[in-house]
Amino acid sequence: MDNDIIVGLGGHIDHGKTLLIKCLNGFNGDESIEEKERGITLDISFSDLKTQKRQIAFIDVPGHHKLIKNMIAGAFGIDVMLLVIAFDDGIMPQTIEHLEIANFLGIKQAVCVISKIDLCEDEIKLLELKDLITKLFEKFNQIYLRDIVFFSIFDSKTHKNLLSILENVPKLPNKGVDFFRYYIDRSFSLRGIGSVVSGSIISGSISCDKKVYVCELEKELTIKSLQMHNKNVLEAFTSHRVAISLSGVSSSELQRGYLLTQKGYMRGFDQIDVVLFPLDKKDLHNKTFQLFIGAKRSLVKVIILEQTKDKIFATLKSDSKIFSIFKERFILRDEERNIAGGMVLNPIIDPMKKNQKIKLLEALFLNDLFGAFNLISSAHKRGFGLISSSQRFCLNHQEILEVAQSIPSGYLDDKNLVLYHKDSLDILKKEILKIFDKNPLALLSAKALSLKIAWASPNVLSFVLENLYKDKLIAKKQKLYLSINNKLDNLSYYVRDRIYQILLEGNFSPQAPYNIYDMLDIDRKVGDDALKELCASQKVIRLAHNLFIPTQTLQILIQEMRLLLEKNGYLNLEILREAWGISRKYLVTYLDYLDSFADIINESGRRVLRYSH
Repeated sequence: MDNDIIVGLGGHIDHGKTLLIKCLNGFNGDESIEEKERGITLDISFSDLKTQKRQIAFIDVPGHHKLIKNMIAGAFGIDVMLLVIAFDDGIMPQTIEHLEIANFLGIKQAVCVISKIDLCEDEIKLLELKDLITKLFEKFNQIYLRDIVFFSIFDSKTHKNLLSILENVPKLPNKGVDFFRYYIDRSFSLRGIGSVVSGSIISGSISCDKKVYVCELEKELTIKSLQMHNKNVLEAFTSHRVAISLSGVSSSELQRGYLLTQKGYMRGFDQIDVVLFPLDKKDLHNKTFQLFIGAKRSLVKVIILEQTKDKIFATLKSDSKIFSIFKERFILRDEERNIAGGMVLNPIIDPMKKNQKIKLLEALFLNDLFGAFNLISSAHKRGFGLISSSQRFCLNHQEILEVAQSIPSGYLDDKNLVLYHKDSLDILKKEILKIFDKNPLALLSAKALSLKIAWASPNVLSFVLENLYKDKLIAKKQKLYLSINNKLDNLSYYVRDRIYQILLEGNFSPQAPYNIYDMLDIDRKVGDDALKELCASQKVIRLAHNLFIPTQTLQILIQEMRLLLEKNGYLNLEILREAWGISRKYLVTYLDYLDSFADIINESGRRVLRYSH
C-alpha cells in the first residue's frame, strides 16, 4: 500500500484525457447527462486500476478554461501528473495553464502523453512536438518530466507502454506533517449509509476506530466506514483516495474544500503570511484574488510586505478562515488566469511589527527554523507555545524540542511545551524584584508566583527565582525565596502572626486564606501550614471551607447574636444583615453555627430560644 499512487490528468479540452483512462481501466468518466451531451468533463472524475505492482487512482480534471477551479481542486494531493497533449493541436493554452498549476502546487513529477498519434502522417512533426514539450518543461523549476510517451486509443501497445511507465514511476517520499489531513472534494448521501465524503489523504493515516474533526464546522464526527476502490477497508494512508461514511452530520453541511483532520492539530485564521511567485510584474498590492488551497477556494486581499525580483512576501486577508500548514502550496487567480503561485510560511498569525515579520518570513522561506523560533519567541513576551508547531513548522514533538533547546539565553519548559525568550525572562525578573521592593517580607515560591503571574509556568518561575538567588539579588530560606533585606529568624512564626492579625482586623468579615496569602506575597503551603497551627492551638476556628475566624472574634459575634435574638424574640438573615451589613455568605455560616448550641432551635430559618416560653 505504501507504493500506491494518485495520478492526475491535465491538458487542454478535447485532447483525450477521459478516453485515455477508458483505454487503461474501462472507466468512462462522462457520467452526467450534461457531460454526455456536451462530450466534455465538467467536474473531477475518479477511477482506479490495480496492477500486479500497485494500485493506481486516477483523477481526471476538466480541460476547459472556464472550469479551471475544478481542475485545481483535483490537482491537490496527486503523486504524478499525466499531461495529455494531442498531436493534431500540440501545446495549447490550457496545457500551459495546467502545467503552471502543477508546478505551483509542488507536484514533483510528470509523464507527458502525446495522444492521437494515429493522426500522425509525418514522424518529423511528432519529434518536433516532443522537442517543444521538453523545452516547455525546462521553464518550470518544481516539476520533473520523467518521460514523453506516444498514445492512440486504437493501439493497445501504446496502452501497455503507458501502463508499464505508471507501474514503475517512483513514489516520492512525503515530507509533510505526520497527522491526518484530507480535503473534501465531494459530499453526498447514500440510502442506508448516510453522509459520505470523498477525497485524497494529503498526510497521515485514518482508521475506522478514529474520529475526524471538520475544521470549518468545528465538529468532531464518528467514522462509520472507509471505502477504497469500491471495497471496505479498516485504514487508509497518504496518497490514497478514500470515501468516508460519517455519522452526526448531514451531507449538505459538508462542502468541497472543507478540511478533515484530527482534533487539536489545526487552527484557522482569516490571515496568513506567505511567499508569492508572480507570473508577471502586475501590481498585486491591495488587490483581491481567488485563493485555491487544497480543494478550498476563498477570496483574499494581498497586502505586500516586501517585494524582490523573483518573489513577494505578503499577508493574505481572507473572507473565511484558512486552515493551512507550513510550506503548503496554493494558487492565486483572477477570473481569467493564474496570477501567482505561493507557499504558506506563517499559518498562525503572530503579534509582530512589519520589519519583524519580514525577518521571520525570510527565515521561514530559507528553512532557518532556529532563526524563526528566536524571532517568534521574542514576539511572544508571555511565552511561545509550541503545541501548534506541527501546523506551524511541520515538526514532530522531538524535532520541536531539539530546535527550541538550541535558542540561546532562553528557557524551554518541555513539560508544558512553552519557550520563553530572554526578554520574557527579564520581564519575570523585574516582576519578582518589584514584589520584594513593595513587600520586603514577601515569602515566595514558584507555585505561589504562578498564581500571581498567570502566564508564567511554575517551571520557568523556578528557573528565574533560582537565577536571581545565584546572582545574589534575593535570598533563600526553607525552600522559600525572600528579599535580601528580610532579616526574620523564624519565618513560620512571622507567617502565623501576620495571618492572625489580618483575621482579627477583618472582624466579622475575615479575609479568605487565598486573599491573605496574596496580600502577604507568601507561598500557599506555608500559609496553609500556619492556619493549621492556629486552628490546632484553638486561636482560630474554621467555620466553613474558606472561612476562618479568630476565637475571640467568634465569642464576641455569638454574644451579639444572642443579644439580637433576645431583643427581637428570634433571629434571621434580615435582622443580622441590618445589624452588621456584611455579606450573606458570612451570615448564613454564623446562623448555622448557632444551631450547635443546645438552647437554640432552627424553625425554618428563624432561630429562637428553646426555653423562651
